[in-house]
This record gives sequence, structure tokens and C-alpha cells, in this order.
Amino acid sequence: MSNLASSQHGVAPEDRDIKEHLKKGIVIVDKPQGPTSHQISAWVRNMAGAEKAGHGGTLDPNVSGILPIAFDDSLKALQVLLLDSKEYIAIMRLHGQADRKAIEAVFEEFTTALYQTPPVRSAVKRERRIRTIHEMEILEIKGLNVLFRVVCESGTYIRTLCVDMGDALSVGGHMLELRRSRTAKFDESHLVKLQDLKDAFVAYEEDGDENLLRKVILPFERMLDHLPKVYVKDSAVDAICHGADVAVPGINKIEGLFGKGDIVAIMTQKNEGIAIGEAKMPASKILESTKGSAINLQRVFMAPGTYPKLWKRAVIQKNKKV
Repeated sequence: MSNLASSQHGVAPEDRDIKEHLKKGIVIVDKPQGPTSHQISAWVRNMAGAEKAGHGGTLDPNVSGILPIAFDDSLKALQVLLLDSKEYIAIMRLHGQADRKAIEAVFEEFTTALYQTPPVRSAVKRERRIRTIHEMEILEIKGLNVLFRVVCESGTYIRTLCVDMGDALSVGGHMLELRRSRTAKFDESHLVKLQDLKDAFVAYEEDGDENLLRKVILPFERMLDHLPKVYVKDSAVDAICHGADVAVPGINKIEGLFGKGDIVAIMTQKNEGIAIGEAKMPASKILESTKGSAINLQRVFMAPGTYPKLWKRAVIQKNKKV
């Protein structure tokens, strides 16, 4: 594999014109308590004048924190956020007194893979499933309230977790408050308040000032930050956009380690997101190979025709040589 070469095609995400930046953008909204996630998405869509907008992970009306919202072309990449963990800060209200050591023991016991049934008020089908709790940390115990931090698999219900831990303590319990503090690589340092987002659009619409808008709206490629990456040659881009798996000869560089079956991001030499796919072989084997199919496509983000059809030209030239 060679280092990234200069590319004659494509546009680096940070160099897109402002209209393209919006269509391929994502904003990490600081959701307040009260409105639903759907309402927040609708407000942001109207604010941006976008055709479509969607959010990455529903938060109940009384829950605050990180709510990624994607526009138009970036909606295809939202599902990538489900591949990484989420972090929450929660308050569990116990229904009776419990010894601190007993609480600590239950927290340790529940830091594992758990069976969960979504709560009645959830928006998904109430089927029992397994969700993994990666970390839990007790931050403070005051009276019957337990303030804690939890890092968990996407789709974990903290409300259910509080109820189950209360039952395990034999005193009962429920979730009193909840804030999402991280989704994948997006943490509270990325948060944008709705008023600040509105101010950025006003500055652009009234004064033509793009600076604030570019600061609060990020390229959709940031949703791929947590994935290992494979960079491909310009000649391979359009073939991938048409659904072709990634072949070893088309790979220019690998960033990060991955094994067979892992999900990887497929990028252009200008850091544009093309697609995600499942590795057919470990990164180490790809680096040693000269031929073969390396990655099976799962989802394509880039539209065909964004890059020229250099792959057809390469096939024609090869046939002429034969």
C-alpha cells in the first residue's frame, strides 16, 4: 500500500461550498427537556431549509443531551452511529434505603451483557433482547438518589436498567433524570444549542457570513470517526458507488486495525466518505495481498457519477493490452 497521493477529483469535506456543506452536514444538538426528538428534528429542518432531517437515537421528552441531526444526503450515514457505544449521566431514585456497599455490588453485577425489555412508553416493539453495559460509575449517593455514569451499547434503556437494579437491591427504584453525554465520538464539546444554531443561520441569510454555520454544522464524515478506514484510489471510487465490492488493488491506504467481519469506512483520498463495508480479511492480510476482494459493501453514501468512471477506462486499457 502507498501513502495517500494527490487526487485530481473530489472535494475535501471542509472545502465544500456552503449549500453542499448543509446537504451533507450533521449538527449535534443539545436537546432540552420537553420537546420530543421528532419535534427537534422538524425545527432544525425548517431552520435549515432542508428537504429532510433525521436524528440519531431517540431521546424521551424529559431527557436532555446529545441528539445528532443529519440533513438530506447525510441521512444515509446516521445508522453508523449505532455501531459505537453511548454514554449517559443518570439519577436513579431508590424506593427505600440501601447500603452503599450493596449498591456498589449491584452496579458491578450489572456491568455486563443484560436481557432487557423496552419500557412501555418506548417507540420500539417490546421484545426481550441483549444489551451490553460496558462501564458504570457511581458519582454520588445522596439520600435515596444515586447519580451515576453509564457507558453502554446503543439501544440500551437506562429507565429499564434503573428499575432492574432497584429490584436487585430489593427496595425498588426508577429513573429520575437522564442526560446523554456521548454518542460514538460526539461528546458535550460538540453540542450546539438551538438558539446558537438559529443565530448561525441568521448570520448567513442576512449577512452572508458562513463562518458560524460551518462551525456548528459538521461534515457527515465525522460520523465515521470511530471506524477504521480504508482509502481507495480515484479509479475505484465510482465502481464502489455503483455497488462493487472493494478490491485489494484499489486500496491506497489503511488507517486503524480491523479483523475479518469488522465494519470499516471506505474513503476517498480527499477524506470523503464513500461507503461502509464488512472486511473479508484482516487489515494485516490486505496489506500483504496484491489481489482479491477485501471489503463487502454494506451501505453506500456517495452518489454515482461524483467521480468519473475511471474503472471502465482501466478495464478497456487492460483489454487492449491483452
